[in-house]
Amino acid sequence: MANVVALQMTSTPEVQENLKFVEHQLAMLVVDQPTLVVLPECFACFGGTEQSILDIAETAGDGPVQQRLVELSRQYGVWLAAGSFPLRSGKNAKYTASCLLFNDKGEQVCEYQKIHLFDVQVGDNTGMYLESKNTEAGNRLAVLDTPFGRLGLAICYDIRFAAMFQAMSEPLPMDVLALPAAFTYKTGRAHWQTLLACRAIENQCYVVAANQSGTHANNRQTYGHSCIISPWGETLASLPSDLGTVSAALDFQTLMKIRAAMPVSQHNKFRSYLV
Repeated sequence: MANVVALQMTSTPEVQENLKFVEHQLAMLVVDQPTLVVLPECFACFGGTEQSILDIAETAGDGPVQQRLVELSRQYGVWLAAGSFPLRSGKNAKYTASCLLFNDKGEQVCEYQKIHLFDVQVGDNTGMYLESKNTEAGNRLAVLDTPFGRLGLAICYDIRFAAMFQAMSEPLPMDVLALPAAFTYKTGRAHWQTLLACRAIENQCYVVAANQSGTHANNRQTYGHSCIISPWGETLASLPSDLGTVSAALDFQTLMKIRAAMPVSQHNKFRSYLV
């Protein structure tokens, strides 16, 4: 058995304040079996200026925030999918939006760099989003073997691109998808739950989605509703707008039964790849 946890935050521009909140939530967990905790996108700094994100960007494998994540995962004995955090890309003063995965010994075992960047118009308090201005897009999928089965990493806007997750499930199926997010309130209210359920059903996997929630310092509004979805598309746990965590146990026996009864990966006549 294994547990998965989604942590919901209203992150501020103050890094230490956000890290203290994360630690407080980890300290309240009962960890008696392998546990994966997923932090939201931009967990360490959110709602400030573009410059504030550039200011906290670190070199991969070196920096105070990364060191704190090492310490937290080791201290509380959890696997930590650390949302997205800016790492210097070395290209045109840009950074990558990187999801860093640490095991329960404090070792970084994977980095996923967000592939799909949020360059859209939304009729909300922010209006125009242009993530590519400062962010360098990634070009590699991230799926690895863990105590939680085959674990895939993606970030926020990625969830809209179904072919990405089909590619992540080939040649071996993905068992759990960890999705840090900062979904806007408007798009979240319209599409969040539907998109998460679709990706879970299509790939017959668990989805652990950790979102930002509420109104942030720059008046940006995020949707909350962090949740855990079963391979059948059922919502196992959800946190509408409050801050904190939701958790669920992974049932691998049920997962295998669903795939055996409806072997969609075998029936699929199409294949996807990263372009």
